[in-house]
Amino acid sequence: MNEENTEGTNGCSKVRTGTQNEAALLALMEKTGYNMVQENGQRKFGGPPPGWEGPPPPRGCEVFVGKIPRDMYEDELVPVFERAGKIYEFRLMMEFSGENRGYAFVMYTTKEEAQLAIRILNNYEIRPGKFIGVCVSLDNCRLFIGAIPKEKKKEEILDEMKKVTEGVVDVIVYPSATDKTKNRGFAFVEYESHRAAAMARRKLIPGTFQLWGHTIQVDWADPEKEVDEETMQRVKVLYVRNLMISTTEETIKAEFNKFKPGAVERVKKLRDYAFVHFFNREDAVAAMSVMNGKCIDGASIEVTLAKPVNKENTWRQHLNGQISPNSENLLVYANKEESHSKSLGKPPTLPTRLNGQHSPSPPEIERCTYPFFPGTKLTPISMYSLKSNHFNSAVMHLDYYCNKNNWAPPEYYLYSTTSQDGKVLLVYKIVIPAIANGSQSYFMPDKLCTTLEDAKELAAQFTLLHLETGNTVSSAWTCVEEFGGNKQ
Repeated sequence: MNEENTEGTNGCSKVRTGTQNEAALLALMEKTGYNMVQENGQRKFGGPPPGWEGPPPPRGCEVFVGKIPRDMYEDELVPVFERAGKIYEFRLMMEFSGENRGYAFVMYTTKEEAQLAIRILNNYEIRPGKFIGVCVSLDNCRLFIGAIPKEKKKEEILDEMKKVTEGVVDVIVYPSATDKTKNRGFAFVEYESHRAAAMARRKLIPGTFQLWGHTIQVDWADPEKEVDEETMQRVKVLYVRNLMISTTEETIKAEFNKFKPGAVERVKKLRDYAFVHFFNREDAVAAMSVMNGKCIDGASIEVTLAKPVNKENTWRQHLNGQISPNSENLLVYANKEESHSKSLGKPPTLPTRLNGQHSPSPPEIERCTYPFFPGTKLTPISMYSLKSNHFNSAVMHLDYYCNKNNWAPPEYYLYSTTSQDGKVLLVYKIVIPAIANGSQSYFMPDKLCTTLEDAKELAAQFTLLHLETGNTVSSAWTCVEEFGGNKQ
């Protein structure tokens, strides 16, 4: 450990020596009976805890913790996180200097404990003026493989992936929206473990790897978002995919009303998928059971319950490496007729373009409008008197953030370059005048866009994440890029 660290107490600072750090950690180990070991840049507390028998907790029991003060350690953190339940393992990411890297992973013994930790500790004031962020951490076992020949069948893709990578469990392939005899030019490959998926990604990622004479595109598949059971128990909307382009909303409504006339409230269809809204949840669940696998206009459909999306946090989760601007991200590669989806979730309803690809808004976001009656009294207000949840745009969020901190508005500087196929690619550099002379003089994302609006929005997202997470970002982003999702 380092010789001395600064520890904030009641807003003040005091020096805690390396010896004191060690003594505090030893006292924690003695009190709890947990072991502690440091390896590969992380310090593990527990895993398993004393007296544990059987396999580790299932997927969904781990949370990611960000914005941890760099001079805070397990003797302070563990008691806080024990409030939510029994800790199976606490992993604190460490620097060579002995400071922590600003983030950690906490695995509980049950999913319910992990969800409770998110509810009670996300945005928790761990020290005066210091708020931590807590969200679910998922070990991604799935890769997205793009640029696959469209005539290849699932069995051929599965056999080929087993030849070139180890630990392949399954391959998921979706038929083309316009020709059901072909695939969409991409597939999801499921591996037996996160490590197997990471090793496969390392082997395939350089961009020179070919399948059937084609250079493939490889990335982490967007993790399927976890929605708590209580929320899912209230869902009365079905997501229907694999429809024919020509199938109409009226046809879909009629088909889903067959088992109980009048059960469907409305249908929203986009391209080859749709959302079917029911008046009652019971009817939605019954219809899902009846209609899944049925044929409509010659296409075998898939029907699941629609998963609600936290609209306020989707862009933050994207930049944290957890999910894309929403977990239903749909990618469209340049000059490709078919869409390539990096997620198994539901495609979005309001597609926009980001990074030259479709990066849509969350499913079923529809403008909430109210009638404007003649004589309605209107009161002039400032946007800064509103709350942050009134803004969907990161550009507006950033402007609001600066005003809230009594800073001058952000300054945007536009740059461009040309891609290999001749497209103009754009990126914004953002300067926050109030902090320009500090530790970071400007903010610029590492991705380019084809439209001005998307470049500005991405730059604002990137800047907001850095402003909110401080120095923890670079470490967390390195972790995300290397291992996918939030897994170290």
